[in-house]
Amino acid sequence: MRERWELFLNSKTSSLTVPYLQEVFPCQEAENRMLINGSLFANAQLTQAIQQLKPNEQLRQGNVFIAANIAPSAELSWDHWAQLTDTFKVISFEEPIFGLNRIWDIFTQNERVINEDFKTLTVGKKSMPIPAYVTAIAPEQIFVAEGAVVNPCIINASKGPVYIDAGAEIMEGCMLRGPIALGKNAVLKMGAKIYGATTIGEGCKVGGEVSNTVFFANSNKGHDGFLGNAVIGEWCNLGADTNCSNLKNNYDLVKVWDEYENKLVNTGMQFCGLMMGDHSKSGINTMFNTGTVVGVSCNVFGSNFPDKFIPSFSWGAAGETEVYAFDKAMETASRMMERRGIKLKDAEIKMYQHIFDHK
Repeated sequence: MRERWELFLNSKTSSLTVPYLQEVFPCQEAENRMLINGSLFANAQLTQAIQQLKPNEQLRQGNVFIAANIAPSAELSWDHWAQLTDTFKVISFEEPIFGLNRIWDIFTQNERVINEDFKTLTVGKKSMPIPAYVTAIAPEQIFVAEGAVVNPCIINASKGPVYIDAGAEIMEGCMLRGPIALGKNAVLKMGAKIYGATTIGEGCKVGGEVSNTVFFANSNKGHDGFLGNAVIGEWCNLGADTNCSNLKNNYDLVKVWDEYENKLVNTGMQFCGLMMGDHSKSGINTMFNTGTVVGVSCNVFGSNFPDKFIPSFSWGAAGETEVYAFDKAMETASRMMERRGIKLKDAEIKMYQHIFDHK
């Protein structure tokens, strides 16, 4: 979301967020302070309307706050920004807006987002040649960035575009059906079957069968197993033959545990799979039920279906979980990140400590 806003704004951004996240995502003082609702998807029309705001004006659509131009002299804090902007003149935005309200919005909106991003990212640019040994359907909808490696495979972009970013690799025998976005230095393992609408983030390694799933950066599903209608956070690892159900046997609508409301909520969808927080792992042959939510830094294993809600810092099998010791969890996180040349920051450890203390 930040990368998209920065692309349209042609400017770097910082974050105003809840206190336990603020040190990880710092708020930088700037002469021009434009406060933007980070849950909304950026586009050219919305960006233009925001940039036209004058000091002490806010952009809204009904009850939805979009943005505000805050004078440099005004005090800005997480606890008081809403009260501050309530006094601002309201400018209405009438064009359609899209945002993220629930976790599953990340995969349900992914088809539209990939189609829009493909147009934005490729305008005025020329794809690297698609190798002759690749079976390419609708090649005009396939973009291969410089430095990407595409081995013999099948890419069908007739149902949506396929974007292959710099340094990414598609190994032999893969089958891709768009819309798909393959991030920088991501790898599709041999024989992978990837259906749209799927995004595989920077540095991920993915194999097996995947459909309508979003992987955030540096997560792995390196082996066979099915994953569909799912969201996988950063630094996750799904063991060999991990599978997730995305459709109930009775074809009923899927319910998902909502931590904020502390109850099951109806998604209104028939298809909903796994939603997993950062640094969580699954052992080989793990079976996740329809609409399973896994918190941060969990280690899930066992021969039975785990619970549909696994709180952060859980360790164990179905009905036998215990608390994952915080220092051990951070050691594991640090080791995984160091393999990619990234160091776990003190601010991140404090953030995870907060999650551990309030799980």
